[in-house]
Amino acid sequence: MDDEARYEAVSSRDGRFDGEFFFAVVTTGIYCRPSCPAVTPKRVNVRFFPSAAAAQTAGFRACRRCRPDAVPGSAEWNVRADLVGRAMRFIWDGVVDREGVGGLARRLGYSPRQVQRQLTAELGAGPVALARARRAYTARVLLQTTRLPVTELAFAAGFASIRQFNDTMREIYAGTPSELRAAVGRGRGSGGAGAGAGAGAEPGSLAALGGIPLRLAHRGPYAAAEVFDFLQVRAVPGVEEVRGDRGSRTYRRTLRLDHGSGIAEVDEPAGPRGRHRPPAGLVCPAARGTDGGWLECRLRLTDLRDLPTAVQRMRRLFDLDADPYAVAERLGPDPLLGPLVTARPGLRAPGAADPEELAVRIVLGGAPTRAAALVRAYGKPLDAADGGLTHLFPTPAELTDGQVAEPVRTLCAAFADGVVVLDAGADRDAAERTLAALPGVGPRAAAYIRMRALGDPDVGTGAARERVGAGAAAAWRPWGAYALHHLWSAGLLPVGELPGGGAPGGAEPDAVPEPAGYAAVRAG
Repeated sequence: MDDEARYEAVSSRDGRFDGEFFFAVVTTGIYCRPSCPAVTPKRVNVRFFPSAAAAQTAGFRACRRCRPDAVPGSAEWNVRADLVGRAMRFIWDGVVDREGVGGLARRLGYSPRQVQRQLTAELGAGPVALARARRAYTARVLLQTTRLPVTELAFAAGFASIRQFNDTMREIYAGTPSELRAAVGRGRGSGGAGAGAGAGAEPGSLAALGGIPLRLAHRGPYAAAEVFDFLQVRAVPGVEEVRGDRGSRTYRRTLRLDHGSGIAEVDEPAGPRGRHRPPAGLVCPAARGTDGGWLECRLRLTDLRDLPTAVQRMRRLFDLDADPYAVAERLGPDPLLGPLVTARPGLRAPGAADPEELAVRIVLGGAPTRAAALVRAYGKPLDAADGGLTHLFPTPAELTDGQVAEPVRTLCAAFADGVVVLDAGADRDAAERTLAALPGVGPRAAAYIRMRALGDPDVGTGAARERVGAGAAAAWRPWGAYALHHLWSAGLLPVGELPGGGAPGGAEPDAVPEPAGYAAVRAG
C-alpha cells in the first residue's frame, strides 16, 4: 500500500485501516487514525507512519477527536513469525517494561542493537518508544476511568518517575494529567449516562469502582454470540463462568499476573448499535458504525501495574486485533467457505488468557469439570470467592506432583525447565515441534495449542486438506484458523479432522450442550 492509497483511505475515513497505519498533519502537529471524523487535510500537509509510536517520536500529538492510541492492534503482528512480529507481541505483553530492552533481546535471541535497528526500520520507532506509547495509553485510561492519585497512577502505568510521566503526557496529549482528568469530568456532567463507575469513590478504591471500566476496541464486524458460545462450553468452574442469557451474557475469569492476580469481566454486546456513547472519547466515533466497535470490560486487579498485561490477555482471548476484512477477502471466494463467511461475518478464532493453562487443559482432556477438579486440588484459592470464581488456575510448578496425571506432569516439567515456551513472542514452529514430541501430547493437540495459546491464525489447513483438497486448503492461508472455525460452527468438519484431539483417553461429554459443530474441540 503506497502513500496515495493511504490518502484515499483517509479521505474516505475507512475504518478498516485503523491500526494498520497512522497519518499526521504538519500544520496542526497532531496524528490521527484513518477514520478520523475531522475535515480531511490537504495531501501536501499529510505524513504517514506505521505506528503511533513513530508519530509520537516525530513530535506529533494524539488527536483528541479520534483517539488514535485506542485503535485495535495490527493483525499483521499475529500473522508474522519473524523478529519484528515476535518483538511486537512481546512489547505489547509488557516485556520491555518488566525486563528492559536487554530482556526483550534475550527472549528474541538477538542483540539489543539488532532489535533496535529492525524495529526502527519497519515501524519508525524502537522498543523503548513503542513501550512508551503503551504506557501513555495505559495512563490515560487510568486518568479517565479511576480517581487514583496521580502519583500512584504514574507508577502503576509503568513510568519510572513523576517527571517522566508528566513530560510524556504533555508531549503526546498536549495536556497535563490533571487537565486530562478534568476534561473527562466536564464530559460526564453529574449523574448522566456517561458517568463512570468511579464517581463518588474514594481514591484508589477499586471495589467502589467495580473494577476499571474499559472498552476493548475491535476492527470490523464481530460475531460475539459465537465467541461467547465457544467460551461458555469450555468454561472451567472455579476459574471461569458465564452469566446471563444468550445475547446479554458476561464472561468472567480469574487471572494470574506478574505482580498479583485479577478478575476480568467482558460483556456480550447487545447489538452493533446497542451501546451508549462511552465517556471521554475512549472509542473513536467511527467505531460506532459498521467499521468497528468494542466490548465492555471491567478489570479488578490486586496491583495496577498489571493493567496493560491484563488488557492484552483479554484482547488475545477474544481475538480483538483480527482483521475480518482480510479474512473475508481471502476466504469469501472459496465455494465452500464463501456462504459461511457471509452467514457469520466477523467470526473470530478465540485465543487464550493464559497459554500454559490452555495447554494443560488440552493435554488433560475431558470435560471442563475434569480441569475443575485439578483446580480445586492444586489451584490457589482467592482471598474471597467472587460468584462462581474461587481459584486461580494452578501454575506448572504446582502440577509436578506425583498424583497429577502423567501427560500433564510431563508437560508442566517441560514448562518449568524451559523446554517448552509459550510466551507472547515464542517461536511457534519450535514450540509446536517440542509439544508434539512430548508423551501424551502429539501433533494434533500441539497444533490446537499453537492456534489458541500462540494466536497463530495460519493453523488448520493441514487438518482440512483431505476434506477439501490440498489446493483449496492452501488458498486459505494465512487464515486457516478462521476457516476451521467457520467449518466447525457450520458442522461441516467431522470430529476426526480437527486439530483439537490428542488428549489421552478421549473426550467426555460436556456438561453444557454445545452449539452445532463445536463438539469436537473440548476443554480448551
